This record gives sequence, structure tokens and C-alpha cells, in this order.
Amino acid sequence: MKTTGDRGVRGGDKSRWVKEIEEALLEDRADLAVHSAKDVPGELPPGLSIVGVPPRADARDAICGAAGVAAIPEGAVVGTSSLRRRSQLLAVRPDLAVEDMRGNVDTRLRKLRERQYDAIVLAKAGLERLGLDEGEPVDAGTFTPAPGQGCLALEARTGDAEIAALAQAVTDHAALVELTAERAVVTELDATCHTPVGAHARLTEGGLAVEAYVGLPDGSSWIRDRLEGAADDDPSALGRELAGRLLAAGAGPLLVQAAAS
Repeated sequence: MKTTGDRGVRGGDKSRWVKEIEEALLEDRADLAVHSAKDVPGELPPGLSIVGVPPRADARDAICGAAGVAAIPEGAVVGTSSLRRRSQLLAVRPDLAVEDMRGNVDTRLRKLRERQYDAIVLAKAGLERLGLDEGEPVDAGTFTPAPGQGCLALEARTGDAEIAALAQAVTDHAALVELTAERAVVTELDATCHTPVGAHARLTEGGLAVEAYVGLPDGSSWIRDRLEGAADDDPSALGRELAGRLLAAGAGPLLVQAAAS
């Protein structure tokens, strides 16, 4: 199915990537939707639920054209369509010229080869899913990924037990817990795709750790925090608690200023 986002319509919120698919679910024209989780808004339409999350791919961002953020030449032109990536790049490398970039992965890599950009930033998961061995991953502890990056979200009608059972059969527990925590951060912050926000959770034997980033598009001001909890804690509660800490530290005004930029 072609969504509004697929047709190249710019502006609007994340729903432009999922609206037509969700309408098909609600109208019984489809039983299950498969989304890139980072494209799914924090609030779902009434009657729909996320019913499964398959094993997660690499959640990190990747630098193409250089061996890492520090290796990008001074004053280089870096391409990205993400405000979050722009913000975090400029927070650590204010000397860079970060420019908007559009197109699918192949188009963006072609523009890099044509030297329209000195480097570009892409999701490592997207490169891997296309079988491309390109890009130097950036540590998620210093460059916070987008909420849900590397995850697929399976969405269905609430209460459809048969479809939910099928989705559960391919669900990975760790991926589901991590995505739940990350989505809780974004929902509690009331963040949109027009604000530079990152959230990354990691479930290990030692527990669940959630990190989040809020900043201005030009990287001039930002807040990052990290919170850990027990593995059997409610991941949504941990995400909301982390968001509350960010808001207490001044994330609210940053989000308002970023949205107005």
C-alpha cells in the first residue's frame, strides 16, 4: 500500500506513513499491518493496538563516507533528513554543515558517491536489510537512536485474538520490552516528528536501561538522561519516569522552541 509519506507529501506528523494502512485495518480490508516502528505515532487510533514486535535489527545510526563522527573532515557537508541526527551531530561537531537530504537509501548513497555530500547518516538497520555492508555504526550511548529504530511493529485491531496470537508467535520479548519503553518516553514528552528526540532502551540480564535525548535542531542546547530498572519492571513506567526527569530538567521549553524552529 502507498501511504501519504510514500507519495512524497512533506509536512504533517508521523501518521502520514501509516494513515492509509491503519484505515485498511479499521475497515477490515487488512488484518495485520507491518510498520517501521519509528514511523508509528505514540498515540494509536482507537480500536488499534501493537500486537507484536519481531527480533530487533541494529538500532544504531551509521555514518557513510567517514569512519565515524570524529573522522568527518572539518567543515564537511553532511546529509540527513532527521532533525534528531542534525541536532546530535551539531551538538558534538558544530563546525559541520548539516544539509537536508531526501530519497530512499539507494538515492542517498548515490548522492554521496557523486560527492553532493561529504558524509551522510543512515539507519544501520536499513542498510543491513538491503544487504549493504556500508556505514560505520555510531555508539548508541553517545548518539541516541530514534525511538523504535531497528524495530518492526505489528499492528492489528484491538481484540482480534486470532491475529494477536499469530503476531505473538514471531514476537521477540526483548524487542517488545525495548520498544514499549521507548514509545512511553516519546508519548510522555508529547514529542512529534518535528522535534529532535531520541530514545533507546536495552534489555539485558542485568535489567532494562533507557536513555533519551532532547535538543534543538542546531545542537546549541540539549539534554540527555539515562535510567535503569529491573528486567521485570513495567517498561512503560520506566520510560515515563525518564521522560519526567527530562521535563524536570527543562526538556519542555526545548521541545516548544524546537517545534517553532
